[in-house]
Amino acid sequence: MAVARMRVGILFGGRSGEHDVSIASARSVLAALDRSKYDVISIGITHDGEWLLVEGPEGLAEGKGSRVGVVPGASDRPLVRIDPGSETGRWLTDALDVVFPVLHGTYGEDGTVQGLLELLGLPYVGPGVMASAVGMDKVAMKTAFQQAGLPLAPHHVLLVTTWREDAATVMRGLEETLGYPMFVKPSNLGSSVGVSKVEHRTDLPHAIEAAFRYDRKVLVERGLDCRELECGILGNDRPEASVVAEIIPKRSWYDYQAKYEPGMSEVRIPAPLPPTLAEAVRAQAIRAYRAIDCAGMARVDFFLERASQTLYVNEINTIPGFTATSVYPKLWEASGVKYPDLLDRLIRLALERHRERRRLLTTHQRVDR
Repeated sequence: MAVARMRVGILFGGRSGEHDVSIASARSVLAALDRSKYDVISIGITHDGEWLLVEGPEGLAEGKGSRVGVVPGASDRPLVRIDPGSETGRWLTDALDVVFPVLHGTYGEDGTVQGLLELLGLPYVGPGVMASAVGMDKVAMKTAFQQAGLPLAPHHVLLVTTWREDAATVMRGLEETLGYPMFVKPSNLGSSVGVSKVEHRTDLPHAIEAAFRYDRKVLVERGLDCRELECGILGNDRPEASVVAEIIPKRSWYDYQAKYEPGMSEVRIPAPLPPTLAEAVRAQAIRAYRAIDCAGMARVDFFLERASQTLYVNEINTIPGFTATSVYPKLWEASGVKYPDLLDRLIRLALERHRERRRLLTTHQRVDR
């Protein structure tokens, strides 16, 4: 008797500045999933937030697909609700056994989609609502890392209201505490979207304004003369760390083009580090993972200052890239876990975590002593 294949929904695209990166990641995941084990359903989310059943990533890019939850021949009205009782909610829970979000950035990696899937009672790959939200918000992330005693590079947080009220004072404060160069980053975004390296005073206002286009909070960090290191984490309550990678961008810094254009950066796996330093990176990566109560997967990024050899935790990425050039799958390949096996483990971890959550009480029960 044939064993029924698990129905996996690949969720990609989304309302984010990283929409195109998500499509590229989904393309790689779809190519690697073992079709003898899984029935794969591709669900693309448009820039406008509409959910479409598509043949694959190219279908979303071309706008070809049917609305999720709409029966062929039925009314083609836009969907306005996605909850357990809606047409779309019922379709998702009936059609899927597990969801694999391959979403990067806002409205996907930030806890919003995770909250929806929790409401629907669907297992999903990756961390839960809180870890996703904290891992996406660089300011909240830095706060959690500080509480865990992890070393951080000097930084400052800006609110758009403070900047609008007195930009001159803000600039003086940044110059006095951080100096040049400095990096200006939107708090809630990834893939270096909206990030600027600032080396001169004349460029600082433009960089801050560019970052505020994406978020009301901006993180400004001291620019370090450093090596960039990355470590992959896999697991739920007993996370494992991969080998360590070093990223060597062929541009002045590790920007969007260096991350996603072939040939624009070199990845050394394993990184040429003394064994004790490599082990320190792995240990701190697990501490960062636990600091935000992460689950499933993450990639933790580090700065290693050249002069002092001081190691700083930069950030955690709770849905790391899965493109052909992405570091996370390469880290696990070098650690002995091939790409298809990595996807299998992530799906098993999602189901394990879902079973644990289902055992928890959601109503008050009196305990007689």
